[in-house]
Amino acid sequence: HHASPRFIAHTPASATGRAHDALTRLWDRHGDNVGAMARTMAGSPSVLDGYLDLSRAMKRSTLPRTLAEQISLSIQQRLGCAVCIAAHTAAARAAGLSEDDIALAREGTATDPASAALIAYASQVHQAPASVTSQQIDDLRRLGHSDRQLIDVVGLVALNHLTGAFNLVAGLHPEPENPS
Repeated sequence: HHASPRFIAHTPASATGRAHDALTRLWDRHGDNVGAMARTMAGSPSVLDGYLDLSRAMKRSTLPRTLAEQISLSIQQRLGCAVCIAAHTAAARAAGLSEDDIALAREGTATDPASAALIAYASQVHQAPASVTSQQIDDLRRLGHSDRQLIDVVGLVALNHLTGAFNLVAGLHPEPENPS
């Protein structure tokens, strides 16, 4: 039995200030499909703006879509956010990852050694960033990861921590899947 949501999920009508403006833009783009997370984040215009800006920025990162989804799955599995795991599983499938790839990502690894090393690095950035060494960074560079990608991972980890932690604190759960 799930706890019920702990905060109001706003609509443009109930949100105020910057949150009203941001939700209105989301509603114009997505109609009633604006997710519970963004609607609930509207309780803090600062958090909603920060999430939307970081999310938009990270869509322009240099990480391949498949690798970004593998990293996201790894972080969300560790956080235990069912909403995010469901969303990133769907996105991973859409990006062409196999069920095996998805399962491995949730375990924090991949079949490809360069991908596995980047996912492990992301996990370390999330759990123990002070433990990342110069040697590790050099090893990741030797595996073909650019400095920009290594920096992009920190942003992606921060975005995933924000969404996962928010959903868990807010008591949000996956929406039942719509039969298509």
